[in-house]
Amino acid sequence: MRLGRSDTTEIGNLGGWLTTVVARICLDMLRARKSRREEPYGPHVPEPATSGDDAENEALLADSVGAALLVVLETLTPAERLAFVLHDMFAVPFDEIAPIVDRSPEAARQLASRARRRVQGARTAANADRSGQRRIVEAFLAASRGGDFEALLAVLDPGVVFRADAAAVKLGSLAEIRGAAAVANTFKGRAIGAQPAFVDDGFGLIVEVGGQLRVILRLTISDGRIAEVAAIADPDHISQIDFTLFDQV
Repeated sequence: MRLGRSDTTEIGNLGGWLTTVVARICLDMLRARKSRREEPYGPHVPEPATSGDDAENEALLADSVGAALLVVLETLTPAERLAFVLHDMFAVPFDEIAPIVDRSPEAARQLASRARRRVQGARTAANADRSGQRRIVEAFLAASRGGDFEALLAVLDPGVVFRADAAAVKLGSLAEIRGAAAVANTFKGRAIGAQPAFVDDGFGLIVEVGGQLRVILRLTISDGRIAEVAAIADPDHISQIDFTLFDQV
């Protein structure tokens, strides 16, 4: 709209002009939101960003963006966030970023650098947490296959709950089981045909019978232990679930 009201003959660099105008509008909106303490309508997820150091780092960061990183982006000051996004996502030089954020080029560089350190730190923590959860899934599966009751108790939350949908109940599962001991007894010596997998945004086990996917066990992990196991056997529900086996990654 602003471009439509402007005399484009006086704009030497249209891309740079648009970047500057949009960046300043975003900066004004970020500052206004902070001052008014607005609450978002519905679930709010801040925009993801990438590091931009090289193509490989950008791909790694994009793959690891999750709730933790998005929360960190939301905690950046408006100037930090704008400098970081303009430079690391759109390769805008700091000489051009500086007047947008009312800083010197060196100060703009420091803003982006400070933001980058916080985002990269969150990425490292998120990746470490994800690796830890993967090990928990593998330990649960190994203990189940080996019939190791004590090892199962070690990875189960004392208040763990197992729930099965109607289709899983028809296959012989109980609808609900509560407590670490009861759940450990249920899985002790079983899960022979199960395979560990990333299930949607979390973790789980894929159970095949005769080469056909029959059950997905969705695992909820909290504070280093499995807090909930959901058995899903309904074919329509299973068809809507995305999963990737660990050995395929």
